[in-house]
Amino acid sequence: MSAPAQSGQRPSEHTPAPVAAARPSRLASISHAWRALRHRNFRLFFVGQGISVIGTWMTRLATSWLVYRLTHSALMLGIVSFAGQIITFFLAPFAGVWVERMERRRLIVWTQVFAAIQSLAMAALTLAHRITLWEIIALAAFQGLINAFDMPGRQSFLVQMVDDREDLPNAIALNSSMVNCARLVGPALAGIVVAAIGEGWCFLIDGLSYIAVIASLLMMRIRPIEIRRHTTTMLEQMREGWDYVRSYIPIRTILSLFALISLMGYGNVVLLPIFAGDVLHGGPHTLGMLTGAMGVGALTSALSLALRKTTAGLTRMIQIASTLCGVTLILFGFSHTLWLSMLVMAFVGFGMMQTAAASNTVIQTLVPEDKRARVMSYYTVAFVGASPFGSLFAGALAHRIGAPHTVVITGAFCIAGAFWYSLRLPRVQAIMHAESVSS
Repeated sequence: MSAPAQSGQRPSEHTPAPVAAARPSRLASISHAWRALRHRNFRLFFVGQGISVIGTWMTRLATSWLVYRLTHSALMLGIVSFAGQIITFFLAPFAGVWVERMERRRLIVWTQVFAAIQSLAMAALTLAHRITLWEIIALAAFQGLINAFDMPGRQSFLVQMVDDREDLPNAIALNSSMVNCARLVGPALAGIVVAAIGEGWCFLIDGLSYIAVIASLLMMRIRPIEIRRHTTTMLEQMREGWDYVRSYIPIRTILSLFALISLMGYGNVVLLPIFAGDVLHGGPHTLGMLTGAMGVGALTSALSLALRKTTAGLTRMIQIASTLCGVTLILFGFSHTLWLSMLVMAFVGFGMMQTAAASNTVIQTLVPEDKRARVMSYYTVAFVGASPFGSLFAGALAHRIGAPHTVVITGAFCIAGAFWYSLRLPRVQAIMHAESVSS
């Protein structure tokens, strides 16, 4: 056996170079981050939904700027957001039961068709210069009705697009990455389009973008999941789902914190036009830059989750991310400089997305298949349902004390929620550990 090389000696030609040995490991780590894309159905969804969500983000920015241009009122921004999401809050638990009783791909195709009709109606009214605040509110409420069925349907359909259950957390992370890539592109495009030719063209682009996701859904080859029913009526299934969420401590705790972050954190997004116009003295392009900065942080968060090989540590990450969300919201409230506001919004986006995606991943990992749609309907309630109350609260409070002070107050609530969660975390982790050992 030859003696090891002395320090400073050149390795022999038969000795593998350290860099060459490390390269496959790095490549394997990167490829691991995209492993869910090896499933054909998920690839189709990823591409089709990616195109459609760009249009969705264009519509979100264009709608908020249109309301701001028509009213210059923080309260009206809050009311429109409230109208668009309150129906989701009330209908999502019913929709979760209904989703479990039908073929999910067919449901999602129809929700996308109706969403396209909603966007095209917004486009027609705006381009004809006949749009009023009441029509915006009515069409926002119609979109909320669609989302009540679409969101739990899509969340529970995700498991059917990924043949290997081990790839489900990665699919969730990649789905979040796709949404936040669109958040970067959509608002930037919308800011340019609104400034150049008006909001109506954003709505038209959004309406046409739904063709991509509808086509991707129709091209999929799906194996239907058969679920044994232990109850017969929808009310009994609703009660069974609620009892599961209420009594199972890990899911109850995570959903409670997530609902608070949605209420106090996501609700502040409705105030961004006020910050862009009144605080930072800009226009639609400024709103696009703030939204884009938030998207950069959210995309970074989603990619960091995609690189994870296991779900270990995600419950602790929820605590860290929700704290970060609260702290950076407070900093954003004190900022009056565009570059600093954009920097802080990147961290806000990271904290919000990490909380949402990590919560989604942990819940999807824990929930049994026969309750998946019902539990994800409560996730929808926490995500979309709590937000309208937050938007209404933020709009009304900003109307009285101003947008900066409102964001500071809501950020403090997020920090308080993170502290409450940290007190509950040891018990949550103990239950999850005991179940993983027993299984």
